[in-house]
Amino acid sequence: MKIDSKYIPIYVSAILAIGIFIGGMLGFSAENQFSTANSSKAKLNQLIDFINNEYVDDVDTDSIVDKTVDNILAQLDPHSVYVPPTEQAAVAENMKGDFVGIGVRFYIYKDTVAIVQPIENGPSAKAGIKAGDRILYANGTKLFGRKLPTDTLFSKLKGKEGSEVLLTVYRNSEKKKINFKIRRGVIPLKSVDVGLMLNPITAYIKINRFAETTYEEFRSNLIRLKKQGAKSLVIDLRDNGGGYMEEAIAIADELLANRKLIVFTKNKRGRVDKTYATKKGDFEAGRLFVLINENSASASEILAGAIQDNDRGTIVGRRSFGKGLVQREIDFNDGSAVRLTVARYYTPTGRSIQKPYSKGEEQYFKESESRFQNGELYDKDSIKVDDSVRYKTTKGRLVYGGGGIVPDVFVPLEFGNANEATVYLMESGIVGNFVFEQLDKNRNGFKGLSFEQFLKKMNATDEYFILFKNLISIHARELQLEKSKTVIKRYLNAEFARQLYGEKAYYDIMLKDDVMIKIVLNKK
Repeated sequence: MKIDSKYIPIYVSAILAIGIFIGGMLGFSAENQFSTANSSKAKLNQLIDFINNEYVDDVDTDSIVDKTVDNILAQLDPHSVYVPPTEQAAVAENMKGDFVGIGVRFYIYKDTVAIVQPIENGPSAKAGIKAGDRILYANGTKLFGRKLPTDTLFSKLKGKEGSEVLLTVYRNSEKKKINFKIRRGVIPLKSVDVGLMLNPITAYIKINRFAETTYEEFRSNLIRLKKQGAKSLVIDLRDNGGGYMEEAIAIADELLANRKLIVFTKNKRGRVDKTYATKKGDFEAGRLFVLINENSASASEILAGAIQDNDRGTIVGRRSFGKGLVQREIDFNDGSAVRLTVARYYTPTGRSIQKPYSKGEEQYFKESESRFQNGELYDKDSIKVDDSVRYKTTKGRLVYGGGGIVPDVFVPLEFGNANEATVYLMESGIVGNFVFEQLDKNRNGFKGLSFEQFLKKMNATDEYFILFKNLISIHARELQLEKSKTVIKRYLNAEFARQLYGEKAYYDIMLKDDVMIKIVLNKK
């Protein structure tokens, strides 16, 4: 399949829509029943029963109900949605912060479950599973050569905490089969990718979503980095589609002084609920920077808005997505759910940062695509702000509502000598798969290397760039990768580092040439 660079913004919009859908879960509560008291609800129930009992052909009435619910919610707003049982289970697990399993990162390589990396200190790592191993059988069930559905495969590896699974793996490096008995355990799903020091006094924490454990992950990283000498803090919320409102509020509380307003919500009856910072706070002083971009949404915008409106720190990047709606979840007995918008949230100055959605869901999500076309991602002066919704921060600075958080320091979309299509390609799953396959061919070639020796080895050769370029040219000849050599090698080196040394090594490489990070470190 050829990749046409002109369609990249469309692909990005589609991915963004999924990310915002998952990330935009705010203020959940459970309600399991709807009353059928009024005539409209009774009419719908009567019609379904009539079809079920009398229609000439067999009909899946469940699917009719699902479509009906979808159509009803489509008349509301883009974030009031119906979630089928299968999707609801996956989203709930993603936001929970952990699951019970064997603790491996894997992907399907030639119809076989290939281990990319065992999770550090997880059950598989403790049992002796290594990167590159192939899982052939789980409790006698054949897993290779069958093209098993993902949910079936997961069911063989996941289970109750403490339960055992007997794995038969093939170790490619030793050309032999090995049996492992693994006791399943709780595996964390990290929402904080990494916490590290950018220089002797500046800490960096990357948050990928706001899940149940995000605040605790953030705080433990913050305390550790403060012990290492952190006086300044960079919180990276780029591409963070949101999540639980309470987690963003708890993090804001660590950064703001007592009684500073963090956020408030207002429902259809005019009820206003305000949330203030408390006396606790591990980083209420010290320089603070928050990085955002066009994919930062929902809870990310709550945190960024609280910092900006209280003049606590500097917001760096590009205008955020613009989601200011609060959803409540209603769970059904079949495992499905409805997320209904029940309120709007406002930043401390009173701003609603919700962008318009009156033109429908399709146009709403395509608005992000239009930012490529109108130049907003490349030029600060192209950002369209509604001058009629002006507000002032605590120090009197002007900020605007009506469509996302506009950063204090604008940083254009910049890919060095690479175009957008190339960079989006490098951020796709194909890079991880390519790197795994290269390591699989010669894992011993990296054995025993220190990180510094690894960097020297990778920078001394164009071998992997050439192999990657040859692979991509088969499917996307129009991408002139030779012009993007420096950028591509950085992404490849970083992914090699991640699979060999872990997440921190990936960021150690990527952040050195990150434009926003350079601006933050050079800011006086």
